[in-house]
Amino acid sequence: MKRLWCLAVLTTAACAPKGADRAEVADWERRAQAVTITRDDWGIPHIRGKTDADAVFGLMYAQAEDDFNRIEVNYLNAMGRLAEAEGEAEIYRDLRMRLFIDTADLKTQYAQSPPWLKSLMDAFAAGLNYYLHRNPTVRPRVITRFEPWMALSFSEGSIGGDIERVSLSGLEEFYGNRPVNRVAVEPPREFREPTGSNGIAIAPSNTAAGRALLLINPHTSFFFRAEVQMTSDEGLNAYGAVTWGQFFVYQGFNERAGWMHTSSGVDNIDEYLETIVTDGVAYRYGAEERKLTAKTVTIRFKTDSAMAERSFTIYRSHHGPIVRRVGEQWVSVRLMEDPLKALTQSYTRTKARNYQGFLETMRLHTNSSNNTVFADAEGNVAYFHANFVPKRDPRFKWGAPVDGSNPATEWQGVHSVEESPNVVNPATGWIQNTNNWPYSAAGPNSPKRTGYPGYFEEGTENSRGVHAMEVLADRKDFTIDRLLAAAYDSRLPAFDGLIPALVAGYDRLAGTSPLKPSLAEPIELLRSWDRRWSVGSVPTSLAVFWGEELGRQVSANEDLEGMSIYDFMATKTSAAVKLAALVAAMGKLEKDFGTWKTPWGEINRFQRLTDDIVHPFDDARPSIPVGFTSSRWGSLASFGARPFRGSKKIYGTSGNSFVAVVEFGDSVRARAITAGGQSGDPTSPHFNDQAERYATGNLRDVYFYPSQLKGHVEREYRPGQ
Repeated sequence: MKRLWCLAVLTTAACAPKGADRAEVADWERRAQAVTITRDDWGIPHIRGKTDADAVFGLMYAQAEDDFNRIEVNYLNAMGRLAEAEGEAEIYRDLRMRLFIDTADLKTQYAQSPPWLKSLMDAFAAGLNYYLHRNPTVRPRVITRFEPWMALSFSEGSIGGDIERVSLSGLEEFYGNRPVNRVAVEPPREFREPTGSNGIAIAPSNTAAGRALLLINPHTSFFFRAEVQMTSDEGLNAYGAVTWGQFFVYQGFNERAGWMHTSSGVDNIDEYLETIVTDGVAYRYGAEERKLTAKTVTIRFKTDSAMAERSFTIYRSHHGPIVRRVGEQWVSVRLMEDPLKALTQSYTRTKARNYQGFLETMRLHTNSSNNTVFADAEGNVAYFHANFVPKRDPRFKWGAPVDGSNPATEWQGVHSVEESPNVVNPATGWIQNTNNWPYSAAGPNSPKRTGYPGYFEEGTENSRGVHAMEVLADRKDFTIDRLLAAAYDSRLPAFDGLIPALVAGYDRLAGTSPLKPSLAEPIELLRSWDRRWSVGSVPTSLAVFWGEELGRQVSANEDLEGMSIYDFMATKTSAAVKLAALVAAMGKLEKDFGTWKTPWGEINRFQRLTDDIVHPFDDARPSIPVGFTSSRWGSLASFGARPFRGSKKIYGTSGNSFVAVVEFGDSVRARAITAGGQSGDPTSPHFNDQAERYATGNLRDVYFYPSQLKGHVEREYRPGQ
């Protein structure tokens, strides 16, 4: 027996991640004994640990089982190391991250972290390293060992954080010291797919059971997050969507409260024009000259045969890093840079049990790119707007670079939660946010736009917001099922102005016009259409193809500034342009599908074939019809689809990803769905087992309590078994 034990130790040590020793392996094995992973019949992991750190260890192990590749890619991107896997094309993406992410600084912040948070970061790294240790056939592309401080590089779970708003082409022009073909790198404004999410909270006064309800409906790229439950004997019990590689539930709920993030239109990132003096080593600030900070950053990148390096000298003013040039002036960018507080807020909100507890987490002011819709078992519903909003002098136009030499352009701290356009327990009994402005969050009980500086919100109302208010107003009978039905309501309000304008243009045609007979049938279909999507709807196909054609034609029009593109299409385009776009749309449908009378479900499809992060699509392979459309037309259920190389059908890649409806009270009840399935492994039964339900909005019951899990357990095990 002793000999076999020694052989096991030698074997495990040999396949441990780089840098692991026997003591570390023993520690991982000890940690694993404190964790239970229960996979339900959808493959969703329910992780239980004695401590929060144990639960984090188990969560990271389970995530790695489901999709280690996405974990690694997220950290390569977060740490500015993507070029080590993808090659030279990603150098400037890495450089952008390295302007803000400094390994030495993250290590220092980790060392200074409070013990409870440090223990979670230790468990994060240990769980991933133990997975690599137990699965030696898994070959990381770059990261062969995870370190605890790495968690600070990816501390906020949004898809596309603040840093990614810095222009790559401007960065390459400045640091690459060469002009960039901006047309090729950054095309003119297009009729782009809307991004963001939906959140709805219903107060007990508007529900049949007198219990608060919450809709959690993030619109992200598919497979960006997984569904999990984390519990511990220290009070953790969080369920929801976790971004691959993070150790906190990003959108979700616990026994007493739930939270949903939507993308904010706040202006909280500023650019400063720096006047450079003294041969490029200093800049003017007021009456003085300040020295620029200079540092060498080396980016490693993969070539066909080996690894290569390219070094850059990067510059920073007291405002932030230099990111581009405007004439003779350099442009610095200032944004929220506080990963330790951000990670603290991201984790602690998962344990907040009521409105007051959640409010305290919001006082950290690091959930920078999001609004939050909230509900709890005490009956509170709330909308928190843009958790990080710097105070600024409203005389300046903050949407454009401001004069960095003028001290009056400095930030004056951060607006408090109370100073923001929030909503708590409105008389309407409901709250909604669809990435629209906060000034309609609770209908007539919303904050007033005139009460806040313009930088609080750069956006406007959108078609989903209009739709949300329609389905929420004057109702007192909401249940889980009725809120779910509202979330998948099929009306497309963006066409309310567009279709009548098209029909009116047709009606004004002279009787001798050749368009009169050729467009008679499609016009009559659109005239009588109820503006609702369905898989069998021909008018949906016709309207969407027409709207996209018209949108492409007008999206780059300079007159659009300050005007909704939908209003512009309806009121500023001529009848001739509208009708020509209809002819083009019909031609496209006939060319691709044989007839313009093609039902929407034959065109709009969900397909999951491989585990590739950039997914391939194939008209000859199986796919599933989807009724709901792009959110640009006001569909609350969002399906961002387009054709891909070689395809005629359009395939969704973003929109509804994780969806949950939750009821709070003495106990919590919920239903949920995840696009495709839990696993990233095409051989797993859980790779695509939720696809049919996803496409029809048929959400599963959530097994939140052990009693609900009973009879639905596929496997129960400890990490490493």
